[in-house]
Amino acid sequence: MSRKRRDLRPEERELWNRVARTAAPLHEAGTKPKPKGAMTPTKTPAQPAAQPDPLPQFRMGERRTATAPHHDVLPPLEQRLAQAPVAMDRKAFLRMKRGKLTVEGRIDLHGMTLDEAYPRLMGFILEARAGGKRLVLVITGKGRDTAEGGPIPTRRGVLRHQVPQWLRSPGLRGAVLQISEAHRSHGGLGAYYVYLRR
Repeated sequence: MSRKRRDLRPEERELWNRVARTAAPLHEAGTKPKPKGAMTPTKTPAQPAAQPDPLPQFRMGERRTATAPHHDVLPPLEQRLAQAPVAMDRKAFLRMKRGKLTVEGRIDLHGMTLDEAYPRLMGFILEARAGGKRLVLVITGKGRDTAEGGPIPTRRGVLRHQVPQWLRSPGLRGAVLQISEAHRSHGGLGAYYVYLRR
């Protein structure tokens, strides 16, 4: 049930008119009131939209001159090993790459987990160096495809990718002079030559 609206008495109307004359309007007539605490935007002159750089002119039959964009992606392991600087004697390095140097020791890590392989590799490298050996073979295996289908892709051959990083770690860096993929007669992609410091 709604209450019936009553009219203002003359003294109430006089009081209302005095208050209304002293009040400032909250917003201009015909515009929506702004929410409490909203900031009033200042008007700035409209700036012209930035024009994109024009495409370079190209004629049919013309060769492309610009180089391809560089992508910051880690190159494959084979490429990184091939680009590593040669720290040993170059002639000995070339003979080693051809499988002509005598391998003085070998360790087979394939089939092991990372937790099993790391201490075995550390012990083997340090023991081989203490025994005066120069060239050893670390067999990792090529790895097998895992069909886990998870959200994070896993590389084929976890040990194969991890062993070069272990050999460059602070614990072994002082013992290892050169790391290289083995010749196919010694296992190819599934093994590494490790040339030790004296």
